[in-house]
Amino acid sequence: MNEPTLYVKKEGKNDLIIVCLYVDDIIYPSSSSSLVDEFKSQMMNEFEMSDMGLLHYFLGLEVHQAEDGIFLSQRKYVRDLLSKFSMVNCKPPATPMNINEKLQHEDGVEMVDAKKFRSLVGGLIYLMRPDLAFLVGVISRFMQ
Repeated sequence: MNEPTLYVKKEGKNDLIIVCLYVDDIIYPSSSSSLVDEFKSQMMNEFEMSDMGLLHYFLGLEVHQAEDGIFLSQRKYVRDLLSKFSMVNCKPPATPMNINEKLQHEDGVEMVDAKKFRSLVGGLIYLMRPDLAFLVGVISRFMQ
């Protein structure tokens, strides 16, 4: 089954609205307030729905809308992840991982809690940080 979840409507040379559907949420950024008003009116006439106002959080992203642009952050997601693994007060290293380190499945060190390890790796996968992408790729090889 293939259902489209992203729609774009252009009006004139410069105005457009992008409609993104995700489960039971609709996000619709636009360059035109009239396109937004028209879209909201049509949707509310056709479906039972409510306007939740400006977007603040979506899929672990914080959204801050300002006059000079829209800014995305994962600050809350990172804080929640650090809290979940009791690492709120930890000090970050200069580099996330020694790239010359050779990791092994069996290295004589006591086994970690596999469920907790998978949960940590899963949480790190959603971080959009290029400096962590290599690290997450390497440690994800040890999830089983």
